[in-house]
Amino acid sequence: MDDLCEANGTFAISLFKILGEEDNSRNVFFSPMSISSALAMVFMGAKGSTAAQMSQALCLYKDGDIHRGFQSLLSEVNRTGTQYLLRTANRLFGEKTCDFLPDFKEYCQKFYQAELEELSFAEDTEECRKHINDWVAEKTEGKISEVLDAGTVDPLTKLVLVNAIYFKGKWNEQFDRKYTRGMLFKTNEEKKTVQMMFKEAKFKMGYADEVHTQVLELPYVEEELSMVILLPDDNTDLAVDTLRSTSFFCDILANIIST
Repeated sequence: MDDLCEANGTFAISLFKILGEEDNSRNVFFSPMSISSALAMVFMGAKGSTAAQMSQALCLYKDGDIHRGFQSLLSEVNRTGTQYLLRTANRLFGEKTCDFLPDFKEYCQKFYQAELEELSFAEDTEECRKHINDWVAEKTEGKISEVLDAGTVDPLTKLVLVNAIYFKGKWNEQFDRKYTRGMLFKTNEEKKTVQMMFKEAKFKMGYADEVHTQVLELPYVEEELSMVILLPDDNTDLAVDTLRSTSFFCDILANIIST
């Protein structure tokens, strides 16, 4: 599973670079493993040049049983008995008039815990869209109510792959609500007042001289998972030298992922 984790980390960094280059003025929020696990199911049914291109896109350069690796990874992610709640769910929605291979459906269930549900996109596109959105809303505790906007599926749709991920955890060092207060927050173009939490404790922290940025690790209970925060200095212009900054941040993420 180590090779797969390395591949997923490389894929995450590559995708982050691409998303950051499209528009450096907007926020980016995505789940790399959700994307890679969904695409890996498509990869399982690919052959020839299509399979080769997908392997390259997913950074699956090393030999090995990729799908058994995802099976182990998803089992680890969804394990019970933790102090945090982390759940991921895959599902396929296929046009009922299509003849999907039994082996493909069996392996999606076996390796990705993904059932293939048959719908009629051709007969009732809008009802299918609502049904998929309802499934996602259920799996994300209502946090994501509409993953498919109107018009994203049509009568020609044959297969929709969906991944939902949900996380909820408590800080290892809890923040006291009474210390929360409004403070100025600087964006690229303006300053606005937002509610900020305060906590005095010992945390792992460093400083990246190359991009004038503080790096802080905030662990969750039992320190199995952490949030890593990158905070540029007050006088750092995020719009300047974006590509170099993004590359450096990716190196930081790579080190975190590898450890």
